[in-house]
Amino acid sequence: MKATIWHNPRCSKSRETLAILEKAGVDVTVVEYLKAPPSREELARLYARAGIAPRDGLRKDAPKVADDDAALDLMAADPATIERPLVETDKGVRLGRPPERVREIL
Repeated sequence: MKATIWHNPRCSKSRETLAILEKAGVDVTVVEYLKAPPSREELARLYARAGIAPRDGLRKDAPKVADDDAALDLMAADPATIERPLVETDKGVRLGRPPERVREIL
């Protein structure tokens, strides 16, 4: 199985999620999203596949926004506002909060 993780190596939850993927033997592509941020369109696609509103993908300390379009604009402009980690496999997308949620798509 293959997976992509939008990862921040300084985040303990992101590291825990990556460890779950590696322990499961998943072929993981790691994208350090602060260095290579996803586009607005990619974020919209990921949240749609996850079945969550883009506003739910914002970090809790991010500025408040009026709607999902504003959330996508903010995340695209400032990737530090993206809650992490996001993981995608052929089975779907999950926000690794808590990290164990990633098992739902393995």
